[in-house]
Amino acid sequence: MDNLNWTKEELVAYVLLFAANSDFTENKEEKELILSKVDKKTFKRIHKEFHNDNDFQSIQKIISGLKLFNYSKEDIDSLFTDIKTLFLSDGNYDAIERNMFSNLKRLLS
Repeated sequence: MDNLNWTKEELVAYVLLFAANSDFTENKEEKELILSKVDKKTFKRIHKEFHNDNDFQSIQKIISGLKLFNYSKEDIDSLFTDIKTLFLSDGNYDAIERNMFSNLKRLLS
């Protein structure tokens, strides 16, 4: 993954798509929230890439992206705020989403 060729916006889109799909559904509210962070063209391109990756590839790309852009603790905290907002966007923060949030925190912090 050292050759990851993304912009910071593409990384954010990918991370949020990964989180949105933690419960195997990507609802309208989650999509709208992601589109409030990135433009539609970026969303479509990253969405296609995301759906061609497996979970291992996704996590490797996310970790590589965070390193590529030298994410600080504050940057990562901000990203987790966006993830939490995404999970709450449909009014249902279920056990799968809580587990994903916890696991991502452990993995990326």
